Amino acid sequence: MNPTIDYYNLNAENFIENTQNVDMYLAQDRFLRLLDENASILDFGCGSGRDTRYFLDKGYQVTATDGSAELCRRASVFTGIEVKEMMFEELDEIDTYDGIWACSSILHLPKIELLPVICKMCMALKDSGVIYTSFKYSDFEGVRNGRYFTDFTEDSFKKFIAKIPELTIEDYWITDDVRAGRSDEKWLNLILRK
Repeated sequence: MNPTIDYYNLNAENFIENTQNVDMYLAQDRFLRLLDENASILDFGCGSGRDTRYFLDKGYQVTATDGSAELCRRASVFTGIEVKEMMFEELDEIDTYDGIWACSSILHLPKIELLPVICKMCMALKDSGVIYTSFKYSDFEGVRNGRYFTDFTEDSFKKFIAKIPELTIEDYWITDDVRAGRSDEKWLNLILRK
């Protein structure tokens, strides 16, 4: 029983309405500039499929996964590719992807589970591959609005990621939430390099 997955299965329609058309071009393009044409991307926790579709439209090879069966079903229809239902800790590929996009996704893991998942992400990346990920900007960890969240600031994330020496923080920036009525919420955006 996973309350966060249950939340997304029960609220998939509302979640998609609030996220599918959100403008993420600045982060998406910042990530894509670090990849070669036709690079392979894992959209890790793809949600509505918004980013998968954007990357596919730009000519990239995209594998998309999500832990919510309902979001997988809907994102498969939206993107035109099969979205694999998979929990983050089930990732077991080695040297497969040029980039991993984990937008507002792995933040649902407790820190004790997050570290081994980021290690798995690192193993799934090719050498010099990049990860984009984002977290709500604070030091909160726990249940918020029916879902589990681990938040970070740049300082707390630097300390956290130091336990994975294969990854370096190449870039980070702080943004306002782009969803309507949420501009008071801040996000920490990170690019990690293997």
